[in-house]
Amino acid sequence: MGWQKRILMVDLSRGTARSEPLNMDWADQYIGQRGLGSKYLYENMNPAADSLSPENVLIFATGPLTGTSASTGARYSVITKGALTDTIACSNSGGRFGAELKNAGYDLLMIRGKAEQPVYIHIEDDRADILSANQIWGATVWYTEDWIHTHHRDPRIKIASIGRAGECGVRYACVMNDTDRAAGRSGVGAVMGSKNLKAICVRGKAGTRVADPMKFLEVVRQTNEKLAANEERKNLSYTGTQAMMESMNTFGGLPTHNFQAVQFAGADKVNADAMWERGEDGHRNMIQNAACFGCTIACQRVSHVNPNHWTVKDRPEYRNAGGGLEYETAFAFGPMVGVDDIDALTFAGFLTNEHGLDPISFGGTLAAAMELYEMGVITDEDTEGVELEFGSAEALCTMIEQTGKHEGFGKVLGLGAKRLCEKYGRPEVAMHVKGQEFAGYDSRALQGMGLGYATGNRGACHMKHDTFSQDTKDQSGSGKAKPVKNSQDAIAVVDSSGLCIFPLGSGWKFDDYRELLNAACGRDWSKDDLRRIGERIWNLERHFNERAGFTGADDTLPRRLLETPAPSGTAKGKVCELDKMLKEYYQLRGWNEDGSIPDDMLERLRI
Repeated sequence: MGWQKRILMVDLSRGTARSEPLNMDWADQYIGQRGLGSKYLYENMNPAADSLSPENVLIFATGPLTGTSASTGARYSVITKGALTDTIACSNSGGRFGAELKNAGYDLLMIRGKAEQPVYIHIEDDRADILSANQIWGATVWYTEDWIHTHHRDPRIKIASIGRAGECGVRYACVMNDTDRAAGRSGVGAVMGSKNLKAICVRGKAGTRVADPMKFLEVVRQTNEKLAANEERKNLSYTGTQAMMESMNTFGGLPTHNFQAVQFAGADKVNADAMWERGEDGHRNMIQNAACFGCTIACQRVSHVNPNHWTVKDRPEYRNAGGGLEYETAFAFGPMVGVDDIDALTFAGFLTNEHGLDPISFGGTLAAAMELYEMGVITDEDTEGVELEFGSAEALCTMIEQTGKHEGFGKVLGLGAKRLCEKYGRPEVAMHVKGQEFAGYDSRALQGMGLGYATGNRGACHMKHDTFSQDTKDQSGSGKAKPVKNSQDAIAVVDSSGLCIFPLGSGWKFDDYRELLNAACGRDWSKDDLRRIGERIWNLERHFNERAGFTGADDTLPRRLLETPAPSGTAKGKVCELDKMLKEYYQLRGWNEDGSIPDDMLERLRI
């Protein structure tokens, strides 16, 4: 089985909710989650529609392994036309919401239209109701979750919601679930807000089924043993993704001060070791690790701010434990804006969770604004007296709160780096691809990462390809196109399975996902079969973007990365060799020289 073979169709304009059979032909071609959700989006909307219009479609999709006993079976994706990028958006999240949606009997929830008044969707197995959200419109994510639990008298309901940022159209607003898990990138929360949809809450008792239970349990046992014994998995459990802070800083690939530097002098104050160290008063930032549904890795950080720190001294509501720093949050709030105060970074992370903001995009946008402030383009008059200086923890925390509440200069920061820099006439200062801000890797030091950024279907993204080992061994652009293309296709399959990408390289190989999928779905997919599916998914996303108006000219990087050599580190003096890699990449993809997809390829892939 694997699939529940049912989708829930909600039309907010009409106020209707009904179930339909899953298109199993599409399921065989696209598997689930990312692939299947993208197919439903492609077939059910005009890609040229405005991302914040009622014509945009919002999809919550699970995979056939979501909600099963396979390790990391927590994943779901929010798929739509992104408010930040105007490209196809597929934003992946863990926690427990995805498994609950699957347990309610649905592979996919598709939402059309726009409600006249604020609403939320309440799902309990076969029943789905569209209810008034007037009492929680304007509320934070945290308050919204508490209110829904209390209102429905069920603490086990799982909730995905937006904060005021999503309601007000902050271009990089998230969909948050389980308090601190996020479908974080590309502005999917802003799309949700544009539909007057505050939350989706689910209680599922149907459970999940697999085609061959005994075979599936045996594969689960084998794959769990691989994870348990693997040293990379052990490190990930202990440090989370924060291990990357020290390695990237040493390597010279840590974007600092809006990519003006590639190493950060204060990295040792905000890295994984700093989270575990006790201060003179005995306080330690890190409390423990935690896991999403069914996960045997447990990479999540649980932290608290020092109660004597200025951020929480008069705000006791922020002294409780919460989601701690992952690498991308720490990079965005630390090196990117020059702040080395770990308690300020942790507090800022709490604010992004509470208000529903993508920390990567916020950090990239604030860093661009700080550089413009440094240049004198943005002034104290613009910021209403807040000094946007690199290294200012006060500016970081003030501006996150203003952006989350859509107040003051936060309204401008809510545009994202691309639109903000265009507003002030300096587009070259924005570090982005297709409107989406970079993650914590400089592509002058990691050439394959640069190609992956440039060709990313949702803009700059570090999670849709994997060339890390090749990049750290060889810092030239030679030979990087093939691993970028192959990993893009492979990760498209992983993202469609319902599992996390982290087991890959932490004890698992691609074949482990294949065996789990075959046992769950009753299929006999070969490795080549799945790679063709991954290729189909990647090209479908690319073709959606073509229909939305994107071309090969958008497969580029900021001039700073192409023309200004890295100032230090192992790649000192190097720029990203994008032109050389891009030509080879297009050839490997079988695309035209201008990056467009040939008609015969669309026909061959059945797109």
